[in-house]
Amino acid sequence: MSHDMDVPERTCPQCGRPLVGHDRNVRFRLPDPVLSSPDQERAEGTWMTDPDPIEAVMMQVPHIGPFVRCLLPVQLTGGYKVTFGVWMAVHPDELQRIARAWHAPEYNELRFDSWLANALPVFGLLATPAIAGVRDPDATPYVESSSDGKLRDVLTREWPHEELLSALDEPE
Repeated sequence: MSHDMDVPERTCPQCGRPLVGHDRNVRFRLPDPVLSSPDQERAEGTWMTDPDPIEAVMMQVPHIGPFVRCLLPVQLTGGYKVTFGVWMAVHPDELQRIARAWHAPEYNELRFDSWLANALPVFGLLATPAIAGVRDPDATPYVESSSDGKLRDVLTREWPHEELLSALDEPE
């Protein structure tokens, strides 16, 4: 005989939220400058590596610029992490170099200058300079460092998770 028992959801001792939402991957659909443009990714002449911008890893939008998808991990207290799939603005020449390297052996060594093209919840940081590079040959590049102190802190410090997690739970 089987009895269905209600198993209580495990909650975080720090914030009382369900633990299942503490390790997250959050992928931005479009770079903020594209999102705020009238035609967005449908502008004539737009190039993307995938017709679906959520799946694309590179795009170039006329009169706005080229962008590359990168991962930006934010370490949270308690050993949790939110990894943002952000868009990084790059120089047009860099986009060509990145595109050539993407499926080539030199991808492992790829590093490039860029600027954050999405405002992060809680932190903001739109247009902040950063260096991105490949850590794993099977993954998108990571935002690795920045000359900006606040972005450097986001990349290297542990953050209390309640503020960021609650911002992610708010409807857009």
